[in-house]
Amino acid sequence: MCLTNSGFDGSEGCMLVSRLVPNLVHNTFRDLEESNILRSYTSDAIKEISKACQAFEVKESAPPTAVMALRTLQAGMTKIYILRLCSWMRTTAEEISKEETWIPVSILERKKSPYTISFLPLAFRSVIASAMDQISQMIQSLRSEAGKSEDMFSLLQEIEESVRLTFLNCFLDFAGHLEQIGSSAVDSHQQLLLVLSNIGYCKDELSYELFNKYKTIWLQSREKDEEDSDIQDLVMSFSGLEGKVLAQYTFAKTNLIRTAAMDYLLNSGVQWGAAPAVKGVRDAAVELLHTLVAVHSEVFACAKPLLDKLLGILVEGLIDTFLSLYDENKSKDLRSLDANGFCQLMLEASTIFLPLEYFETILNPYLTPDARESIKSLQGVLLEKATESVENPGHHRRSTLGSEDALADDRQQGMTVSPDDLIALAQQCSSELLQSELERTRINTACFVESIPLDSAPESAKAAYSYRGSMDSPRRNYMDSPGRNYRGSQAMGSPSYSRHKHR
Repeated sequence: MCLTNSGFDGSEGCMLVSRLVPNLVHNTFRDLEESNILRSYTSDAIKEISKACQAFEVKESAPPTAVMALRTLQAGMTKIYILRLCSWMRTTAEEISKEETWIPVSILERKKSPYTISFLPLAFRSVIASAMDQISQMIQSLRSEAGKSEDMFSLLQEIEESVRLTFLNCFLDFAGHLEQIGSSAVDSHQQLLLVLSNIGYCKDELSYELFNKYKTIWLQSREKDEEDSDIQDLVMSFSGLEGKVLAQYTFAKTNLIRTAAMDYLLNSGVQWGAAPAVKGVRDAAVELLHTLVAVHSEVFACAKPLLDKLLGILVEGLIDTFLSLYDENKSKDLRSLDANGFCQLMLEASTIFLPLEYFETILNPYLTPDARESIKSLQGVLLEKATESVENPGHHRRSTLGSEDALADDRQQGMTVSPDDLIALAQQCSSELLQSELERTRINTACFVESIPLDSAPESAKAAYSYRGSMDSPRRNYMDSPGRNYRGSQAMGSPSYSRHKHR
């Protein structure tokens, strides 16, 4: 009987202690065991058993049952040790996945990878490699015995499949943790880009590196198409995750892009129904590009391989924003668009989409097929609005451009001002101003041209960014280039445009 200082019978307390102490001791030893899983204690013991087996086999006096018992013991211990390594690998990978430091590693630490990653993927790689290296050694020792017994061969296949599934699940678990980290980083664009870079690194580099290194563990029991399916599943999981986080980042930039587009189109002080003469690219257009320059700089520094994809999405979003702003303001600020205004927009904003013009020359590599389709709609509505405004002026507009004076004379003589007349006028302005404007603003937009090979850039960009003076650079005549007009490949007759459906 156990007595306490208070004098009551403490038998129940003694029973509780007698139950808890063994559990505490067991848990302590288990934790100690887990912390030493990568040490050589167990593997050394298995090697000793293997030596004993070999010693028994060369002795004729050794009973076969003893050899068989030792081989069974060796196989059983190897299986348990490999499964425990698998368990440790998955548990440890999950634990380290919760510790994001948000500090990019050096280019040497990431082995010159173009992805600016944090330490998290490297820590994950270290955990996987530590366990899989040990497992690979154990598998090799089992294979040397697998041919001696059908049971041993079946056991080997069972272990190989367990290792394969654990390896793949570690990557899938890690992808899930990266998704959670991305969800918690919505307020920081830099952190979202770091998550994107980690995902891209896992998708393009780490998955292939580790899979190709360790696939020999289970390769003998699988077909070639099954091997391909495994790596494809890994890459697809990270690709899907990349798309989700990419959408988070581009959505975070949506308001920024819209504000910049509004400042350019509506808040720059230009009355588009009475626009001044076209003298070149306005500061408002350069400021609009500066918004994309800032994004370019951010992405280039953190997730360079995703630069083209991200800017393609944002440029497409900018075009759709212009269309949306036009629809919202076509009866207000954009209710009228004179010839000068049309030419100014063709030189600047709308020509982001059309061959050899200012924005398009700079951003051409980032135009997606959907963006080019949206371009046709924007060009169409602007041309339609300008034609309507020139033919039916609602108020007195200043004629400050020589060609607009000619249009005014045509109207007085009863001649119809056609869309082709406006297009020709816009082409004339671009022919006279584009090259010099590219050269004047090349410092503002150099990052876009430096991101692509100069050979793939439009001719006007090559001329501007090769630092040749405008007088030395051959000017393109738009009317001399087949198909180089604001309607793409259409003839110069009456234009036909399809209304763009906003996505």
